[in-house]
Amino acid sequence: MAQDTGRTASKTSKGSARGTYAVGDARRQKILDTAVEHFAQWGFNASSLARIAADCGITQGGLLHHFRGKEDLLLSVLAQSERHDVDRLFSEPAESVAAHFATVVGLAADNERRPGIVRMFNTLVGESGNPEHPAHAYFTQRYARVLGYTVDLLEAGVARGELRPDTDCEAVGREILAVMDGLQIQWVLAPGSVDMPARLRGFLDRLLREIAATPA
Repeated sequence: MAQDTGRTASKTSKGSARGTYAVGDARRQKILDTAVEHFAQWGFNASSLARIAADCGITQGGLLHHFRGKEDLLLSVLAQSERHDVDRLFSEPAESVAAHFATVVGLAADNERRPGIVRMFNTLVGESGNPEHPAHAYFTQRYARVLGYTVDLLEAGVARGELRPDTDCEAVGREILAVMDGLQIQWVLAPGSVDMPARLRGFLDRLLREIAATPA
């Protein structure tokens, strides 16, 4: 009987621990989601940990139990957003440039369903032009990483004979990123007047016809 009681107590303890972890994970996620809205509306410098905590229904000390400070919270928000994009859309290598362009359009459509993330991105990338901004290194590295990925994919398309051999892959890659960001800014300013995925699809279709080895 004593052994049975011990087993029951052990199971209860493990169940309580799992419940505690689940509550902690849910609270951490709520802090991240709330921070997205604050950073989108006020940027990094004008956002307040106290206001973020209050909107989460916890104290600032409770927030600091999950994040070391505002900079740590900011970088955690950005890392979560990037993981979402990679896991959702870029986990498998594209078989062709056309397939990659279709994935990019899918990302634009996905972003329309995450307006807070898009607003936050536009706010923070503007702020991070200041080298002293805590996200400056993140955005610098992110653009280099995304550009490098795009250039590699375009160069692979040239090597396969899919694209013209004289394609300036770096210039094309930079143009794609510029159009994507420009459309995001227009969409944030007036969501109802800009169909971001459709506009991006139209641009990428025209671009692919221009650089394709065999005209469509």
